[in-house]
Amino acid sequence: MRLHALRGAISVEHDEAGEILSRTTELMHELLDRNALRPEDIVSCIFTMTPDLKAAFPAAAARDMGFDQVPLMCAVEIDVPGALPQIIRVMAHYYYAGEDHRAQHVYLGRAKALRKDLESAQ
Repeated sequence: MRLHALRGAISVEHDEAGEILSRTTELMHELLDRNALRPEDIVSCIFTMTPDLKAAFPAAAARDMGFDQVPLMCAVEIDVPGALPQIIRVMAHYYYAGEDHRAQHVYLGRAKALRKDLESAQ
């Protein structure tokens, strides 16, 4: 077994709780699906949001998906001038037994611009 980390990000259009939660749910479902994982396979998740998003904790969406036994943390992303606004990011840690496993990162919406170098993330 080896510890892996998945990265993902998704954009939102409005700082509204419903949108933050639904877009986080979409991101987490895509991370799980692309990597053939279940919430119980995840060791921990760290969520960040750009400083312009404050209406909800993205971890609340993960808890509603079944991540209730997974340590979840939320933080504010560094406010770098010119950075892409209205972005939710996640880093999820998990164990995987296969030697040839390669993490499939996920970048959705405008967040695709963050990692154009990762073709598998699109």
